[in-house]
Amino acid sequence: MLAGLKRLMKGESNIDIIGRSKVWALVSLIVIGASFGGLFGRKLNLSLEFEGGTSFAAPLQTDVTVDEVETALERFDLGTPHVQISTSAVGDRELRVRVERIDDTEKLNDVQGELTTIAGLNDPDEINIQDVGPTWGQQVSTKALRGLIVFLVLVSLYISLRFEWKMAIGALAALFHDLLATTGVYTLLGLEVSPATVIALLTLMGFSLYDTVVVFDKVRENSEALTSASKMSYSQMVNRSVNQVMVRSINTSLSSVLPVAGLLFVGVYLFNADTLKDLSLAMFIGALVSTYSSIFVASPILAWLKEREPRYRQIRARIQSGVRAEPATAAAGASMAASTSSAPSSASEPAAEKPRTQVRTASRPPPRARRGRGGKRRRR
Repeated sequence: MLAGLKRLMKGESNIDIIGRSKVWALVSLIVIGASFGGLFGRKLNLSLEFEGGTSFAAPLQTDVTVDEVETALERFDLGTPHVQISTSAVGDRELRVRVERIDDTEKLNDVQGELTTIAGLNDPDEINIQDVGPTWGQQVSTKALRGLIVFLVLVSLYISLRFEWKMAIGALAALFHDLLATTGVYTLLGLEVSPATVIALLTLMGFSLYDTVVVFDKVRENSEALTSASKMSYSQMVNRSVNQVMVRSINTSLSSVLPVAGLLFVGVYLFNADTLKDLSLAMFIGALVSTYSSIFVASPILAWLKEREPRYRQIRARIQSGVRAEPATAAAGASMAASTSSAPSSASEPAAEKPRTQVRTASRPPPRARRGRGGKRRRR
């Protein structure tokens, strides 16, 4: 395990991420399905700024419960009030009541007096009242939607110009995945969506885009060395690129999640700083989701799109068949040799040299000595 962790830290791991893309797709489909179920089932718990209405906030000095507060407010015909009692880490309790917008001043004063009695307060002015009309909430929703559309268009143009349009599709798919997953968490847990939540989501989208661009930049760098004679397909190259930058994505996520976690758990739940809750909670959930999507959503989609191109389809078919591609120089040399042997010899070319034959001659015997007169021999 330690050896695998060391390889991961060095960017030398070989986790089969692209090969298991069906598993990640199934996980994402479950998350998105749950998100849609929450959206159409429970719906989003929109804050006062979006829906409009009247909100009361008071320090709670009694041991009253939510049901007792709802029962006490029934005689004012306020519809279905949204009552919430929160307790800080130091033990301070707070009562929050949100109802439909109260236009009648006398009725508003009566509700304020009733909540003063329920909370055990002496002065009605200790209750903080916030009144928001529906027109203002509609303007906030329209501007938020407009900002989202502009952001998506700019992201598509940026990635298409810097990389290619297929990478833009993968990045946009990861962004929509992050938005739906984060929205699903909010709907399933009944968390309140405020303008601060929208700001956090837009910030989250920028973080998700950065993480995806880091992966795609490494993919583009490695794809430049991918030729017809390569020993790996485009999917294998993407898998290698993701493994090389995975530790960078993890470190980037940790450096973002840890401060947000401190802001959320220490600032909100320990010191009861509710003004930071909406911002920090959305960023905490989104940072975790965006790290997952840049590796397990954007990269497999890019590999799936690029494998449909004829060039990479041929490389994959050659690798699967086990045929080894010859280098371009060897192929050119073989073609040149074939053309030379088939062409007729010209008159200017020298004739082929005949093979030399070795002629072996019999060796003469040494001269024989003749006898001369006197019995002496003499040589001839």
